[in-house]
Amino acid sequence: MNPQATRVAAIVLAAGMSRRMGTPKQLLRLGGKSLLERALDNVRGSNVDEIVLVLGAAADEVRKQLVTDGLRVVLNPDFQQGMGTSLRKGLAAVSLPVEGALIVLADQPFVRSSTLDQMIGYWRKSGPQILIPLYRGFRGNPVLLDRSVFPELMNLAGDIGCRAIFGAHTESIHKLAVDDVGVLLDIDSAEDWKRFSTSGDPLAHLQAHINDMIELERRNETEHRPELVLVGRDAMVRALAQLARIMQFSVTIVDPLLHLDELPEADRVLHVLDFSRLEEGERYVVVASRGQFDEEAVEQAIRANANYTALVANRQRADEILRSLELRGLPPEKLAAVRAPAGVDISAEGPAEIALSIMAEIVAARRRKPSGSKSDRRK
Repeated sequence: MNPQATRVAAIVLAAGMSRRMGTPKQLLRLGGKSLLERALDNVRGSNVDEIVLVLGAAADEVRKQLVTDGLRVVLNPDFQQGMGTSLRKGLAAVSLPVEGALIVLADQPFVRSSTLDQMIGYWRKSGPQILIPLYRGFRGNPVLLDRSVFPELMNLAGDIGCRAIFGAHTESIHKLAVDDVGVLLDIDSAEDWKRFSTSGDPLAHLQAHINDMIELERRNETEHRPELVLVGRDAMVRALAQLARIMQFSVTIVDPLLHLDELPEADRVLHVLDFSRLEEGERYVVVASRGQFDEEAVEQAIRANANYTALVANRQRADEILRSLELRGLPPEKLAAVRAPAGVDISAEGPAEIALSIMAEIVAARRRKPSGSKSDRRK
């Protein structure tokens, strides 16, 4: 590498307890290698200047099965308190000449080395404080952080990551389109692992899965109906889709990886975060991506002139998103009409009741003329 280039570290976070897996997730094997080995191979193949590996749960077992040459290994004794503690440990371990850090997740084994290099090259040229990769419009990981935000991250506590500081840097966040679905894929459950571990060559399986997708999958449609667009895939989204079908709405799920045959509740699946691919018509949008694609999806809904846009998020998170979008030039009157928190107040508990509260609000929105005024927003 050019010795004059700004130095970049990779901080690989591998301290988690893997509660949902029942075994150290870092050591699960795919195609003859562990998840952590695959993630480290990708980092080693990139142009980073140093690699910091943060261990915590099952640290001794991980060390025994890992080649640590070229790594600076640090132990996080507070790993049970969450990701924020591991991030602090990793940042504290990088050398002083380092001016930027890629925050790499150990359970993301498919991110290509060339993607890391693309991010490093962009950051060196453009200098954002925070750089986020996008695949087909969907936000992914790893994130690249400038040293100027390290002090804020050193104050993080609990089970929160880099996103905790995004709201304070809306003008300094850049998003970079990459042709690498690996930025979206993590092994977060036993089902994720089984899907790839039983495929022989997991990378070939992944590529075949992506190649098989068209941008917009649809079932045969025989009549025009109002459309409910759902961004997310959790139980509440599924319940809302079922209610919408009962209410004679067509249902479009926006997701980069799910196939239509996995979603009996849906009429369509949009695999790119671009609402211009949908037909014109009466459209109601609910964004429930748990922070993954919230900002991008709300922007798409506003630009597509949706009849109704709702964001499933707490008030603080919603205000951060709306403030960020206003800085990007979206009309304040359009942002004021976004429903956040989503749904009418019925003291809802659980996915089905929350879905019911949102569906009730959509029905009410259809029965009145939208005003878009700030007084119309529910506090």
